[in-house]
Amino acid sequence: MKLKLLITTLACITLTTNVSAQSDDQRKFTALDVFNLEYATDPQPSADGSEIIYVRRSNDIMTDQTRSNIWSVKADGSENRPLLSGRDNYSSPRWSPDGTKIAYTSAAEGSNQIYLRWHDSGQTALLSNLTLSPSGLTWSPDGKWLAFTSRVPVKNPTLAKSPPKPKGANWAEPMHVIDAVRYQRDGRGILSPGYTQIFIIPSDGGTPRQITDGNFNHDGSLSWSPDSTHILFSTNRHDDWELETSESDIFAVSIADAELTQITSEPGSERSPTYSPDGKKIAFTKQSNERVMFKNTYLAVMDKDGSNEKILTSDLDRPASNVKWASNSESLYFQYDDHAVRTVARVDLRGEIEVVAKGLSGTSLGRPYLSGGYNVAKDGLITFTYGTSTRPANIAVMDGDQVRVLTHLNEDFLDHKDLGDVHEITYKSSHDGQEIQGWYLTPPNFDPNKKYPLILEIHGGPSLAYGPGFSAEFQRFAAEGYVVFFDNHRGSSSYGEEFSMLLHNKYSSVDDFSDHNSGVDAMLDLGFIDENNLFITGGSAGGIAAAYAIGLTDRFNAAGVIKPIVNWLSKSLYADSSIGQLYNQFPGYPWDHVDHFWKRSPMSLVGNVKTPTLLMTGEEDRRTPIPEIEQYYQALKLLRVDTIMVRVPGSPHGIAGRPSRLNAKVDNIMAWFERYKKD
Repeated sequence: MKLKLLITTLACITLTTNVSAQSDDQRKFTALDVFNLEYATDPQPSADGSEIIYVRRSNDIMTDQTRSNIWSVKADGSENRPLLSGRDNYSSPRWSPDGTKIAYTSAAEGSNQIYLRWHDSGQTALLSNLTLSPSGLTWSPDGKWLAFTSRVPVKNPTLAKSPPKPKGANWAEPMHVIDAVRYQRDGRGILSPGYTQIFIIPSDGGTPRQITDGNFNHDGSLSWSPDSTHILFSTNRHDDWELETSESDIFAVSIADAELTQITSEPGSERSPTYSPDGKKIAFTKQSNERVMFKNTYLAVMDKDGSNEKILTSDLDRPASNVKWASNSESLYFQYDDHAVRTVARVDLRGEIEVVAKGLSGTSLGRPYLSGGYNVAKDGLITFTYGTSTRPANIAVMDGDQVRVLTHLNEDFLDHKDLGDVHEITYKSSHDGQEIQGWYLTPPNFDPNKKYPLILEIHGGPSLAYGPGFSAEFQRFAAEGYVVFFDNHRGSSSYGEEFSMLLHNKYSSVDDFSDHNSGVDAMLDLGFIDENNLFITGGSAGGIAAAYAIGLTDRFNAAGVIKPIVNWLSKSLYADSSIGQLYNQFPGYPWDHVDHFWKRSPMSLVGNVKTPTLLMTGEEDRRTPIPEIEQYYQALKLLRVDTIMVRVPGSPHGIAGRPSRLNAKVDNIMAWFERYKKD
């Protein structure tokens, strides 16, 4: 009897242990969990602020794609429900002025088209039959029209006339002749000739009518005049617009006769124009054409004829964007980033600024880039995407001075996962004492008395910024026991002109390396980092910085250099971003400044590299083309430095653009680091 009891007791203990172990394993954030993540974007409040429609994005494990559906939630948080949902993608929902209909775009029937949904009945109708996708969908105030932009193809250029091909002959494909300056784009490859034009279509269906023409791109935001007779937009219609990266003017086009009126003509760029509700003024953003790394973007207003211009944010050392008028035409809303926090402010016509919302975040799943947007109802309700360090974006509203979260898209499974915690750290750079803001993510069940391996992860841009938001990639590193450290080095956005300009003509350099290296020292001073297990990685500009760093130090066990530029002399004329970078990030053309371009190149330091290095780039990348890692790989092999090259088939610059690719990126980096982790 005692023996039976003992056996039963042991069995219970064993069962309890197995269940506990299974539970711990289930609580770990894994690669498959990435497919369960969802986030909200593009909030659109109804005119009375009682209801918010938004795009709910999720990852489909069967198609390995991100799916976009349209949902609705009441402003009190009730009735969160789908409006257009399923395996098809639905996006860009826009309320009609009277709130009875919703226009949206979808490729449910093949190509991407414009649809209309009656909100009371749920009935839908196809409005367009376009050959190329529409963008910038915008209702006219009278509800009769929808405006949008779309690319219009033009005839391919030719040079020589070929002889006629005999009937039935099987000749080679004709040669491609290119005469455009901007002839390629990452994610699209070599561009077919064409230009973006503005169209209007009756909201009850009909034939789209093109109201702009010429060999210019009329893209960007559109704004209707209150009387529904004109559309404001911004473009560069100079003859040499392809070579002018910092020029743009504001135009108005009449929908009756397509007559074009130019409203601004100053040097620099005037963008994102929008009529005031009373039609008396135009708000817009304004930026100089100075060829420097950072140019502040100001919010300005003027009379509708272009006179009496006034800058409203002249004292704000932060770029203003996403401008929206208050319904009374007496103030405006806009967003800006400040010390890694995305913020919404209201400014009156005197230039008095008041912060009205903070914490826009959560629409960048992979890495914690500053992200998120907002909108304002006519009654002043502010709705925005709100994320945290442990949650991607939900829909939230401001309730007085408090944030009220309306949706909870990931609680069903993230509430049962053990996630790492984000902590802020500030420190001084050894280069010049400049204060640097950073963060570190600790693993679940973190014990400060233990020692942990450290990953330094460097953001791209370089004029971008990380923040304390959710990051699927970083959470996966943390789940494997790493502390992840990330900083906003000099040149990062959200810290003002002086800080951004510290990296001007110094990308990459000892200066920003010192910011990162000093951050690693600051992390070691905390006492829980294993000094024998330090790793470094970064993508795009972060990949450049990582490659530059291992040419200056051998303190890292291993490096993950992701989609970098290693040789600016070879890249500067061989990528879709070349013109803007040549004008704004370098002192001139490479043939005039060979020494400068070479000094900025990690390849100039490759002879110093001792660090085992993983290299990774998409094979279709036109931003940081794959020959960049090919030459670095070959150099490291010649130097007998342990290295491996990971090529991502069919991928452009955004190699983590599909869920499985995000996981594969992390998996390969972690496998490489594990190979060089010391016991």
